[in-house]
Amino acid sequence: MKRDLRAYAKQTNVRLAVGAFALLFGVGLGLIYVIYGAGAAVTGALCLLGSLFPILMILFAIYGIDWIVRRARPK
Repeated sequence: MKRDLRAYAKQTNVRLAVGAFALLFGVGLGLIYVIYGAGAAVTGALCLLGSLFPILMILFAIYGIDWIVRRARPK
């Protein structure tokens, strides 16, 4: 049986990212809701969603550069 360590590392990174976002949105917004109420939780959700925009733009740029490099690389 052959192990693909790159696929395992990629899968682990994806799971860690999903878990981090789940904790951030679930626990973070849940605590804001419990402590400060619904209005503050909605504001917190808007702030978290707004902060995701630059992060997603950076990730798209990195994946776009990676795609260009892979296509330009001679075989």
